[in-house]
Amino acid sequence: MSNLNSSYRYPTPQIPSNSGSSAGVCMMNTKWRDEQHPSFINFIASFLSANSFRLNFVPIAPDCIFNCGGLSVAFIFVTNWDCQNCEPIFSRVKKLKGQFANLYVVVSLPIKEQNDSFVHSYFKYGMELGKPTFVPVQDLEMGFEKIVKIAHSRGTCKRQDALSKLKAERKQSVQGMGNFLRVVTSIPGIDNHDANALNQAIGSIEAIAKASKGYILENTDLSADNAETVTKFFRDPKFYLGPKIN
Repeated sequence: MSNLNSSYRYPTPQIPSNSGSSAGVCMMNTKWRDEQHPSFINFIASFLSANSFRLNFVPIAPDCIFNCGGLSVAFIFVTNWDCQNCEPIFSRVKKLKGQFANLYVVVSLPIKEQNDSFVHSYFKYGMELGKPTFVPVQDLEMGFEKIVKIAHSRGTCKRQDALSKLKAERKQSVQGMGNFLRVVTSIPGIDNHDANALNQAIGSIEAIAKASKGYILENTDLSADNAETVTKFFRDPKFYLGPKIN
């Protein structure tokens, strides 16, 4: 059973979240949960609830896995540092860091003896700085609060990066579609409806240029005359693929 401070702070929201929405999910190792003092588990449940996280208990390898913003972050949480038997902890760290791209190790070290033992053991067992990141803390509450903040910040960064990429892709897509329409509607008799039908059914300008009249008729609602016009247009030696469009 882990050592536990005699008093706990009341959990208060530490992380901004959207009202009415989940900030993420915390999956907790059932074995690790059973080794903790019930008061600490109650604190965890209350803190997660206050910060809009859902809590599930599952048989996973790490002590906790958070999923925030589409990113999974795994944690080993050492709540009782044994100065006389720390080798199993580092063996577990070495095993899990090969399984999880985002792994953190939070270690509760309330007394100087434990801190000195941790520092000595860290180098003794050949740990690389930042691979994974170790986070020493003075008490259990602080340790779990740091876990939630790390998971939330990593998820926020992931979400913002994904939004930036999505905006860039949308902008590129809009620009690309504009260029496509300008090229295809330059064909005599082909309007925006025909151009959109060709884009959805066949795809790029290069694909349309290779398509036969029969294929266009089978896969779009273009008239026979317009299908023939498209194929003749792209087979005209004067027309070249990949026109430069300002």
